[in-house]
Amino acid sequence: MKSSAQIGFTLIELMIVVAIIGILAAVALPAYQDYTIRARITEGLAISADAKSAVATLAATNSDLVASAATFNGQSGGMGAVSKYVKSVQINDTNGEVEIVFNEANVGSIPVDSSLIFTPYQQLTAGPVQLGVALAGTETGSIDWGCSSASNQVAVGRGLPRVGAFTTVALPAKYAPGECR
Repeated sequence: MKSSAQIGFTLIELMIVVAIIGILAAVALPAYQDYTIRARITEGLAISADAKSAVATLAATNSDLVASAATFNGQSGGMGAVSKYVKSVQINDTNGEVEIVFNEANVGSIPVDSSLIFTPYQQLTAGPVQLGVALAGTETGSIDWGCSSASNQVAVGRGLPRVGAFTTVALPAKYAPGECR
């Protein structure tokens, strides 16, 4: 009697392969969607660099901070800086905080008007002092930035908590950069 070798795959083997691919796809797709949202959020960080630079270099006094904020915020029809993924970047003229408001229609599944806030601090002898307060004194120091989303545990841990309130909605921490979580 002649035995024949099996050619091809059995139905059960093919079903197992399809099931494994389905499970992998179910896990990978949500992770990929979160990754693309985080990549789009990064554009807001790049756009906010000019606002942070304006605060750090031009705000030597409170009146300089007010003038720098007014000049920057007046761009793009009063929106500061805008892009496909960013609705606005605004500088608070009292404390120097920079708020980035994201365009949820282009970014992805984030709450409407989600934002990140960067808070400037001057590193003085006594430690970090919020920029608005530090400008009233005579001591100077380097600028350090705290960042916050829906949570700001990293910034609080470094002694750089957010000072002002969000004018819109805080960006969920899972989409924020590590420094802003």
